[in-house]
Amino acid sequence: MLSATRQAKILDSLRTDGEVTVEELAGQFGVSLSTIRRDLNALSAEGLLRRVRGGGSVEPDKVPFGEVQRQHRPEKKRIAARAAELVHDGDVVLVDIGTTTALLAKQLRGRRITVITASLAVIDELRGDEAVELVVLGGVVRRNYHSMVGVLTEQALAQLHATICFLGTSGIRPDGTITDTTGIEVPVKRAMIASSQTRVVLADSNKFPGVGLLPVCEPGAISCVVTNPDADPATLAALRAAEVEVFLA
Repeated sequence: MLSATRQAKILDSLRTDGEVTVEELAGQFGVSLSTIRRDLNALSAEGLLRRVRGGGSVEPDKVPFGEVQRQHRPEKKRIAARAAELVHDGDVVLVDIGTTTALLAKQLRGRRITVITASLAVIDELRGDEAVELVVLGGVVRRNYHSMVGVLTEQALAQLHATICFLGTSGIRPDGTITDTTGIEVPVKRAMIASSQTRVVLADSNKFPGVGLLPVCEPGAISCVVTNPDADPATLAALRAAEVEVFLA
């Protein structure tokens, strides 16, 4: 088995089980412990998993939304406030799922705009606001992460055109690739990009490189990134080289 194929299967195992040992992986693939360690080191260097003693682990959907919401909250609030400045009255705004986009929704209250979303957290923030016209995308509810996904969501997005969209991300790789940990979210994010004139990624500095397993898009597909001043300088340089505007908050 090619190393790239084996590494992809290792990531599948991690996403299913959350944590595996070197010994378990070696037995599963019929290779030596040192081969598995090299695989894990390579995947860790790319920001695709976190090494723990004896194995590797990722936490894609197993961390509840509320817990993620508490992580790096001051940094996320600054990003949300800066991102809200990119919205103008009359805009049609697509808002992705995620904890930073939920904070953005709070910043958009009282604005004369249309907000389209599949995020239950965004809906909770805006459903009582009479100024905002709120459009809810359908789909299958992912209760653990307060979102809706699936074919219905993607089909609805294909019929819409937004002035601007705000995307969450699990991580931005050193070459500027935008990633996500959850396969079912990736087509929704791609549909949002295709349906929007301006595409903005919200990513606190801890998302550099983050733990995204799957590529959402190349940096050239987005318009700008809003992040913190301590984000990795080399990755920011790669984004700027791809003509992505970077806002620091």
